[in-house]
Amino acid sequence: MLLEFTLERQGGREPVRFYLERMVNAGYTGRDQQQVRRHIEELAAKGIPGPARTPTLYPVTRHALVVDPGEVEVYGDQTCGEVEYVLLVQPGGRVLVGLGSDHTDRLLEKSDIPRAKQICPNLLSATLWPLEELAGHWDQLRLRSWQEPPEGDELLYQEGSLEALMPPGALLEWVGGRLGGRMAGSLIFSGTLASLAGGFVYGRRFRAELEDPVLGRKLSLDYTVRALAELDS
Repeated sequence: MLLEFTLERQGGREPVRFYLERMVNAGYTGRDQQQVRRHIEELAAKGIPGPARTPTLYPVTRHALVVDPGEVEVYGDQTCGEVEYVLLVQPGGRVLVGLGSDHTDRLLEKSDIPRAKQICPNLLSATLWPLEELAGHWDQLRLRSWQEPPEGDELLYQEGSLEALMPPGALLEWVGGRLGGRMAGSLIFSGTLASLAGGFVYGRRFRAELEDPVLGRKLSLDYTVRALAELDS
């Protein structure tokens, strides 16, 4: 599956191609695993089962990936995005970084997390950064997302620095161990930050950004959500 992106470097912008062999979504990748366990307990109280061990990894079908969407279609009305950094591993081991949203059907997630990952798309920015330009200040990068509920104003949904999540070197090593070293062509969603709202917010629009305050740049995602279940009413 051949994908085309724009690679933003300190020296300028250039097109880059990436052949997608496999896609995985990491979960529960917080560096503070005690806090992760507390989060799992909170989800369990809402009827969403947690994994027996963390972090965890979910394979996702490649056709679920959508690059730079304007609108996404989902079935139910209980879906929402979540902001993540994304790693793309090229042949030879070079790694590119993008901004993603693991959009998930939260109703289905209560009974089957892996299938909940398949029924909604994985969203990815059309612009990428080379990982080597970020290595010296990775923990200073910041993720943010906003939800726009069906009724009401847009609200800040998630915010935090990447020091809260597993760093790329550790994530690549862990995923590589799970994949038996087959890393070229892998696209890895990192896992996400906790919601500032204390729970899920289902919205008609999701917006996210990855800010690099050191090099003064941002990656962004912005899409509206169309629930097909509305046609049943």
